[in-house]
Amino acid sequence: MKIAVYRLLFLAALIGLWWLASTQVARNLIPSPLATLQAAQRLIAEGRLGTALFDSLSIYLGGYAVAILVGVPLGLLMGTIRPLGKTLEIFVYALSATPRVAFIPLIIVFLGLGPQAKILIIFLGAVMPILINTYAGALNSDQELVEMARSVGARRQRIFTQIVLPGAVPFIIVGLRVGATIGLINTVVAELYTAVKGLGGLLAIYGNTFRMAEYFVVVLTLAFVGVIVTEALRFVEIRLGRWRRSEVIV
Repeated sequence: MKIAVYRLLFLAALIGLWWLASTQVARNLIPSPLATLQAAQRLIAEGRLGTALFDSLSIYLGGYAVAILVGVPLGLLMGTIRPLGKTLEIFVYALSATPRVAFIPLIIVFLGLGPQAKILIIFLGAVMPILINTYAGALNSDQELVEMARSVGARRQRIFTQIVLPGAVPFIIVGLRVGATIGLINTVVAELYTAVKGLGGLLAIYGNTFRMAEYFVVVLTLAFVGVIVTEALRFVEIRLGRWRRSEVIV
């Protein structure tokens, strides 16, 4: 309860600083909170914000889901099959260090400007932190506990489900959080570089025309989506934490 109060107080302070900045800087650069609220009401009434939000969420969740389906299993495989991990890790790190923007021209050439290209851009951004953190979590499994389980005749599948996987869960959650953030950023990037639609398209339109009240509405909407995704992952983390505690070798 105290944390919720602290968050509300901090939010109020941020709004106060925002209002103060809007009085000191030209209004065509920083709109007031009231002007931003009025712009949000107009965008909602016109249906622009809802349509753009739906377009962005559909490709964001699609790319993020594919990143999870690829990153988590591959990371676990690399961590449990050590030769495979040692073989692939140098290529994974090389791809992780390469700016995703560098792939956009090739993606557009092969996939065009449609949703498939956007989903691939989001996937490339989100999959690396998920894969690397899952790999690190699998490598971090308690080897003494693994050897003890083997000595009493535990099967490989049971060792994986009751030792390796529970130990990797905190690392996986961290990867999911980072991947969700980068995936959201890449959503805007994808919408700016390909067909100008969704929240990224609105950012381009309102930014180029200096309609800053509407621009702030879109930015705050993206921030709100990020908060929702983070809190959803926090809920998943709590549930998985209970599962980890319940998993024991018998």
